[in-house]
Amino acid sequence: MPSTGLKATLSAFFAVLLAASLPAAAAPAPKAAPLAATRVVAVVELFQSQGCSSCPPANANVMALIGKPGVLAVSWGVTYWDFQGWTDTFASQQFTQRQRDYAKGLRHDNVFTPQVVVNGRVDGTGIDAATLSRLVAEGAKAPPGPAIRIVPGQVSVAAGAAPAAPADVWLVRYDPRIVQVPVARGENSGRTLPHRNVVRELLRLGAWRGAAVSLAVPPAKQPGLRAAVLVQGAGGGPILSAATL
Repeated sequence: MPSTGLKATLSAFFAVLLAASLPAAAAPAPKAAPLAATRVVAVVELFQSQGCSSCPPANANVMALIGKPGVLAVSWGVTYWDFQGWTDTFASQQFTQRQRDYAKGLRHDNVFTPQVVVNGRVDGTGIDAATLSRLVAEGAKAPPGPAIRIVPGQVSVAAGAAPAAPADVWLVRYDPRIVQVPVARGENSGRTLPHRNVVRELLRLGAWRGAAVSLAVPPAKQPGLRAAVLVQGAGGGPILSAATL
């Protein structure tokens, strides 16, 4: 008969064998890590058309802002110049409607190109670089809005002071590459126009009423685009908060 010490040793040995034969407990799934959401101080939006001869100088000035800390500079192609014989390769009726909403919000009688809108609060033509710099500084004076957090497939907007009316939460996807567009007709016929940070998708994710909210983000329709999230007063109102990836 085995001694007491030997019994203890055998018991420990068989306990180890039994533990080794059982399936390992599943490790808890890692939580989705927040992506690097960078707060934007000034959202600079250029509304332009490849058929507008006044637009290239404003486009050059806005492109010069790309990469500056706290600034998101994007370009929207509008459609109402297409009748002159050149169809803008990036234009969309949805983008034209966004500019028309700004015309109402900024109390303009009509739309025009080029037009630069900063944080949905102030606007100008953008043709003069010094005037554009002052416009960006003026538009950036707004107090910071709710924090924006981004995880894969989801955007969260933190609680904050409730707006007078529900604000829209927009997802803006834009192409960061420099794209050269040869123009064959219209006012810029024969010219090749550079474009950068051209908006390719505009999606309304939902509304923000002051309470914290989380909203689903659909996948991009094309690769290589960057994304920004805007919390904005409805109908072309001021941008309350913005963040980029």
